[in-house]
Amino acid sequence: MITEIAQITIDPAQAQAFEHAVAQASDIFRAAAGCRGMRLERMIEDPAKYTLRIQWDSVEDHMVTFRNSEGFQAWRALASPFFVAAPIVEHSREVLHGF
Repeated sequence: MITEIAQITIDPAQAQAFEHAVAQASDIFRAAAGCRGMRLERMIEDPAKYTLRIQWDSVEDHMVTFRNSEGFQAWRALASPFFVAAPIVEHSREVLHGF
């Protein structure tokens, strides 16, 4: 399993609406092939910044299957109006779970 980590910056005055949009998108991710979970975190030091973490079976499930789906278009329609810059997206794989 891999984790997509998306660093997202929005106008903090739009935080409630953005969080609502991401909550609406949870059903899109739940239905996506290879998607195993998601969570949204807001930075304490900078309330304009969020981290969206989505667990996928593989990078291909995210970058090929999901990105070429209607679900991706629906996700972008919900979330992208809030972006003040393009999200920074990376993928990670857990190599140690300490406890």
